[in-house]
Order: sequence, then structure tokens, then C-alpha cells
Amino acid sequence: MIDKNKIVVVTGADGFIGSHLTEMLLNEGYRVRALSQYNSFNYWGWLEDVHSDRLEVVCGDVRDPNFCRELCRDAGTVFHLAALIAIPYSYIAPDSYVATNINGTLNMCQAARDCGVDRLVVTSTSEVYGTAQYVPIDEKHPRQPQSPYSATKIGADAIAESFYNAFKLEVVIARPFNTYGPRQSARAIIPTIISQIANGARRIKVGDLSPTRDFNFVSDTCRGFIALANADGIAGRNINIATGTEVSMADTLALIAELMDADVTYEVDPARLRPGKSEVFRLCGDNTLITELTGWYPQVSLREGLKRTIDWFVKPENLAKYKSNIYNR
Repeated sequence: MIDKNKIVVVTGADGFIGSHLTEMLLNEGYRVRALSQYNSFNYWGWLEDVHSDRLEVVCGDVRDPNFCRELCRDAGTVFHLAALIAIPYSYIAPDSYVATNINGTLNMCQAARDCGVDRLVVTSTSEVYGTAQYVPIDEKHPRQPQSPYSATKIGADAIAESFYNAFKLEVVIARPFNTYGPRQSARAIIPTIISQIANGARRIKVGDLSPTRDFNFVSDTCRGFIALANADGIAGRNINIATGTEVSMADTLALIAELMDADVTYEVDPARLRPGKSEVFRLCGDNTLITELTGWYPQVSLREGLKRTIDWFVKPENLAKYKSNIYNR
């Protein structure tokens, strides 16, 4: 159980999922120490608009083990979300992904061990499974490194597992499927479609529209994280956070266009295509385990989640933060 008398740490708190998780924890009464990646502008990313007297924002970098120990000092529960996540950029800068995703996770595991935290929740990704060999994908599905990004996340998961096996670290590996919602990077399919339509485009630039994804609204993903932090007897486990449904990119585009009342066509932008063997063509997760262990289940349908996401993106002050005419690796 998350101890309300102790600090809860969230790494990657300045990002998409991390900022939503931070807000949810604050709303539930926890004291949160939120990590924003150090920069000379003292810019806190999506935390800039999150305010609470129970929030402590710390700037630093998980690539530094000394900093990680300071970050975890006096903490009870640690949610480790900090990572490099853009798959296309991992093709041209793989060393950066090793440094942040693998070494950063090693540093956080060691810091959690040194500081005696009650539980460390390490964030994995459905990308570690690669293209489904069977569906729904359960936690026993083989891991397939189809991109440098997914390879480093497989490595990070293995590091976390090793700390449980070797040192009995109370670590749980949370494996969310395709989270979407307000604040998501425009490199992802849903915000790139919404932002282009909202900016008046009628011919939408996309990548391959044939793959399927298991889309999970961000509040459901965050509820899953908190459920895993509170569940007993699950240390050392890899656990999916998934809806158990799949939808193609093409059908996703059509649904967004319907909800935005937009008459659009699309064109495939070669820059947005993955190398053939790197594309993950099918993802559909099995959520049986998390439901059995915690009672969690998805509460927000895709249609409802897309409505909420669209409502956020079309606000001028939010849309202005996105460069819909520039493809973001």
C-alpha cells in the first residue's frame, strides 16, 4: 500500500503520462516529489500548470546515480516513468536510449534499494512484445526487440527483474499498452491526426494505417499504476495495463474525423514509416492478470476518450503548443 505518511516520487513527471499521474496522486491526497528533467530554462514541461502545496518539483536526470539516491531519499513509493520513448528517434540516436532507459532504470533500482523504498513501479511498454504472435497478448508472450527503443525497454525490464531476484527489491513492472489523451506528444498517431485537423488540414499526413493498437485512455493507465502500487504480493511481476481491444490506425483516423465533423483524406508520409521488420503490426493486450490482482478495469471507452482528447487539443492555448506542420521524431 502507498504510505500517505511518506513521499511518493514520480520520475518523468513533466511528460504526458507522468504529469497526469502526478495530478491523480495529488488529488488522492499524496505528497509528491516530481522529477522534471534538468534544463537551464527551469522549465517543468506539463507540470507548469500543476499546482499544489503537496507538490515538490525537482530538476535532475536519472542518468546520474548520485542524483537518483537524493531523489529517493525518504520516499515510500517510487513510480519510474522517465524514459526516451520516440521510436523513430531511436533509429538515429540509440546510445541515448541505452543511457536513459537502461542505465536510468539501473540507477533508480539501485537508489530504491539503497534508500529502502517500499515499492518501485517501473514503467515498461507493450512495444516489448513486438508484433503479436497471438492475441490477446498476455505477460508470457515472447519479447521481440523490433526497434532500439523496444530493445532498451526490454533491457530495463530485465534490470528491474534482476533486482527483485537478486536483492528482493519490492519492484513491479507495469506494462501499459497504447496510452493516449490530453498532452500527448504529436509524434503519436492520435494527436498528430487531431492537431492537423484542428489546424485546418484536409489532407492528413500519416504513416502506415494498417497496424492495430490497444488504446488506453490516460486516466485508466494512471489508475492502473496506482492499483499496482497498492496491491499486495505482486513483487517481481510483469503486469499489463490494457483494454483487451484493438483498432486499426485507419479506423482511428475515421473515428477522429467523425467526432471532429471533418471531411478529410490522407496521404502516407514516407518519413513516418518504420523499417519493415521494425513495424509492430498488431497489439491487443490481455488484462486478466491486473484485473485478478487489483480489480482494475478500463473505464473510458475509445469514443469517450477521443472526445475528451479532442476537446483539450482544440482549445487555442493548447493547440498553439503543437507544430502540426512539422513531423516530430
